[in-house]
Amino acid sequence: MRPTWHIVRAEDIYWMLELTAPRIKSSVKSRDKELGLTPEVINKSFGLLENQLSGGISLSRDNIAGILNTAGIKTDDNRLSHILMNAELDGLICSGRRTGNKPAYGLLSERVPFRKILSREESLAELAQRYFTSHGPATLKDFTWWSGLSVADATKALNLVAFCFVSETVGLEKYWLKAEYKNYKGKEDSVHLLPAFDEFLISYQDRSAALELVYIRKAISNNGIFYPVIVINGQVAGTWKRTIQKDKVKIETSFLTAFNAKANILIEKEIENYSQFLNRQAK
Repeated sequence: MRPTWHIVRAEDIYWMLELTAPRIKSSVKSRDKELGLTPEVINKSFGLLENQLSGGISLSRDNIAGILNTAGIKTDDNRLSHILMNAELDGLICSGRRTGNKPAYGLLSERVPFRKILSREESLAELAQRYFTSHGPATLKDFTWWSGLSVADATKALNLVAFCFVSETVGLEKYWLKAEYKNYKGKEDSVHLLPAFDEFLISYQDRSAALELVYIRKAISNNGIFYPVIVINGQVAGTWKRTIQKDKVKIETSFLTAFNAKANILIEKEIENYSQFLNRQAK
């Protein structure tokens, strides 16, 4: 979606692909043409992938590039990424078993042999239901951005499930959320160390509720790279990065705003919790 990779349950992959893939394929069609990835080249690549991955085989990107190159198919200049993306969008491949320490690809039909079939309306409703339940309060614009759907499809999706939610208008925007969340006040003095591209920020087109505009380039680069952020009481207060050193992990922090002493204690606790999760000592 958008497009970017998402981790989804096996039972959801087919209906999600059917719903979202056509729009993504359309958006990259011109770039495929520039790269010389004609339908003939794509079909030949797909045939090679299906043949080489059959029988539960998983191959890394490097392995796949070698196979395609041997067959006379160029993989430079981002061609490999486009070939693999097209294969994913068409439901041919998905994440496979790792080969050594490298991620790999396998055949989707073998990794997920069962198919959950939904009609287009059911798919639209299901996606909207899940988004506004897990991300509300959110706007139609937010959902359109997150899903990658057209405005017309996103609007239809919201209309199909609007009866399950309540809305609040703030300024010129209408926000949708579950009724039971309406009076939720949140926890006092909460601190989270969130990873890069976390849903907390990337799920919304308008991120001003959590991140002041003046600080946006501290958390998101000009070319759309989202950094790991420190969130204090629902507000982005800084960024962090880690360095793994044998049995230790070094956590470096950079703050955007001042905060109270209690928040500082909670930050230290979160760093300790994270180091324990990695089974390493915090440095």
